[in-house]
Amino acid sequence: MRKSVLKNTLLAVAAGVIGLGITVSSAFAQVEQPSRISIQGTGLFTRSLANETPSHEASKSGGFLVGYSYQFNSWLEAQGNYGYSRNTQNYNALAPTSVQADFHELTGTLVAHLPFARKGFEPYALGGAGTVIFDPTEKFVVIGSDRQARGAFVYGGGANFRITHAFGVRGEYRGLIYKVPDFGVSALNLDKFTHLAQPSAGLYFRF
Repeated sequence: MRKSVLKNTLLAVAAGVIGLGITVSSAFAQVEQPSRISIQGTGLFTRSLANETPSHEASKSGGFLVGYSYQFNSWLEAQGNYGYSRNTQNYNALAPTSVQADFHELTGTLVAHLPFARKGFEPYALGGAGTVIFDPTEKFVVIGSDRQARGAFVYGGGANFRITHAFGVRGEYRGLIYKVPDFGVSALNLDKFTHLAQPSAGLYFRF
């Protein structure tokens, strides 16, 4: 059941990006090698809500982010990404409680290539939405906890550094805003939004 839900969500994000490309690509001039795949190593840093009741703090973690994008013209691109990490969500309700969970990130964004690009240097800004999924592991089991998906707003920016016409490196920052997970356990419900900072670096390939 869990694998089916994740698979369906990933397919929905991919279909959305492909559908957007089909819808608007005819409105723009063709770009040579418009497709791009990327793989990046990421860090995850979640804002602490120590003064709330219950309080919430997530452990820092590392992960990866893979993506596919299609560039319509010199300034507009649509992108879909999947990211993975594992961290621990810490709460202080009636008693300190921790839930270790796999973190899945599924997002679709529009990427605007900025006009002050220079040879080999391509800065950009991005914005969009998606889903973050928290899937509890067998460690720190909390009775009643279950997989939970939260809608997320995504913003950020970065730069591509072209090495060859079809290959380069990328530095990027993403910010994700979503409601703190409670895993379906009422005692862990903050009903508050948090912010995840996600810096990353990696490689991209055009084709």
